[in-house]
Amino acid sequence: MRTAIYGAGSLGTILGAFIAKAGMPIELINRNKAHVEALNEGGAHVVGTMEFTQKVTAYTPDQMSGTYDVIFLMTKQQNNKEVVTMLKDYLAPDGVLVTFQNGLPEVQIASILGEERVLGCTVAWGATMQSPGVCELTSEPDALSFSLGAITADKHKHFDQVKLMLEAMGTVDVEENFIVTRWSKLLINAAFSGMSAVLGCTFGEAAGPKDSRRIVQALIKECIDVCAKGGIRIEPVQGKDIVKLLDYKGAVKKAISFFIIPIAIRKHALLKASMLQDLEKGKLTEVDAINGAVSDYGRKVGCPTPMNDKVVEIIHAIEKGELKPCRDNIKLF
Repeated sequence: MRTAIYGAGSLGTILGAFIAKAGMPIELINRNKAHVEALNEGGAHVVGTMEFTQKVTAYTPDQMSGTYDVIFLMTKQQNNKEVVTMLKDYLAPDGVLVTFQNGLPEVQIASILGEERVLGCTVAWGATMQSPGVCELTSEPDALSFSLGAITADKHKHFDQVKLMLEAMGTVDVEENFIVTRWSKLLINAAFSGMSAVLGCTFGEAAGPKDSRRIVQALIKECIDVCAKGGIRIEPVQGKDIVKLLDYKGAVKKAISFFIIPIAIRKHALLKASMLQDLEKGKLTEVDAINGAVSDYGRKVGCPTPMNDKVVEIIHAIEKGELKPCRDNIKLF
């Protein structure tokens, strides 16, 4: 089976290194020529909470040829229409595209490829690119997990092979109702990635201090309330029931929720949001597909989301050069 990771940045490079280490063929595709050259010359160097170097095969998009049975899509969502339309020509007739993107990307991708050719996957770990060929794993080794699902009633014929490849790195939870699972990951991204980008810090640094933790808590609460209003059940993440742990109605449960937040994120405390990494590189972020998705759904079901609205507003201001990611942005809430 021929497989590629398209958009092999920090996450894709580390995943590809684990798959290759397990003896399964994988091709890493990235537009960054310096990164591709470093991968081919010296292998994928994983640092951080784990350290190893693995020989891999990497290409730039213009070097792609033939067709693939499986393509893992790990690019940002902003150009999905163009990217997925291009990748359609590189999928085998019975090939499948597995999106690892944030937010709720499956519907748009399925409109291009057809639902039967789309799988969705969320990751519960993070990474940062340090330099060409060198990527830092920022989550603890025992927190490396995936949630995998189809968006149709029937699983794709390559589903088991995809699961096997992911298991080369961590545990894989097969989700029967994957779109619901998407909301569990979206809650985490909206709260912790959103504040990481706004404040210019790691997840742990956003969840620790009381002033920023209050905002993280409010972002989580808005996501829970939006889902409740829309009849969406938020699934457990890594065996933990987020709603049971972090939702509240009275002062006592609110205080417990506030206390739990830094404990709940401790295994990913070193993670720096990909949105912040984009801002540091002068790139546009996926905030409209993360916090913006919560706000959009809130408007649809009639549930106010002022904190998520503010995160979107601040990050767009940073993109325009009107603000910088820093702790002073707390004053804007």
